[in-house]
Amino acid sequence: MSARRASPAELAEGVLAGDVLSLARAISMLEDGDRGGPELLRALRGSGAPVHAVGVTGPPGVGKSTLISALVGEARAGGLSVGVVAVDPTSPFSEGAVLGDRVRLAEHFLDPDVFIRSMGSRGRAGGLAESTLQTLVLLGAAGKDVVFLETVGSGQGEVGVLSIADTVVLVLMPGSGDSVQALKAGIMEIPDLIALNKRDLPGVERSARELRQVLSLGPGGPRAILKTDARAREGTGELWLAIEQHRARGESDGSLARRRGDNLVAEVLAVASTRARRYLENAVASDPELEALLAEVRLGRLDPLSGVEEILRKVFPIADQDIPDTG
Repeated sequence: MSARRASPAELAEGVLAGDVLSLARAISMLEDGDRGGPELLRALRGSGAPVHAVGVTGPPGVGKSTLISALVGEARAGGLSVGVVAVDPTSPFSEGAVLGDRVRLAEHFLDPDVFIRSMGSRGRAGGLAESTLQTLVLLGAAGKDVVFLETVGSGQGEVGVLSIADTVVLVLMPGSGDSVQALKAGIMEIPDLIALNKRDLPGVERSARELRQVLSLGPGGPRAILKTDARAREGTGELWLAIEQHRARGESDGSLARRRGDNLVAEVLAVASTRARRYLENAVASDPELEALLAEVRLGRLDPLSGVEEILRKVFPIADQDIPDTG
């Protein structure tokens, strides 16, 4: 006989009490899109201080997980309670996530003040799971002071991390040409800080100069470039200090509160868009008339924009004057 499933109110009570199992189950409830999710979040509204979300992004192989492990150590040395949310890629075909063991964070697994969670991105652009912002609410209610968000590290389209993080750290490494690729991808527009990791590699000074040149060409003004060696724990203390200073400046000038407010609005629109798309796909799949309409588009007998208008009218419905002009 299976155990009774905890209600949203019971999970909220456990989260507030710092129960790790309740926290894990609550995150799963949000991640699975469970109907109890809104009730859970309402029960936690106003509980705990906003958690400082640090987004860590960058191309694969630059040492993001190792650097996060070092930063967790720095935060814990300062007496802070820490969360780590590692967003892994989800297959667009099977919708299965490749959730790693996060072996580089193994040194923190037994620390009761460090909570580590892997989540599947579920195909969402920008490398972030749909429920990540809600997870930050849970972690704040559970008493976490800082949460590190590690993105999938695709190197492209990582700008989505800005929609959630209070501080964005872009991780690069010397001699890989990442600065040029980052410029092409638009990644240089999003970081608050840049960590040039693996500073023991040849060409670190040249890479730093290239990065400064790239930054001078883009918007946002100069950003600090910190050279680190995460494995040797060199430069990670300075990086953590820069992260804390960025948070303190945001709190003093009000930019952090504005950023968090904008993040919440952006997340509402993003989640609404995702759910509207799912509703649309389900509606089309269960309606023979709409399937026939798409067949007409596929055969070239109906133009795509006319197909869009017909589907929107029937599914939502949307009047002619409400359909935006795409011309």
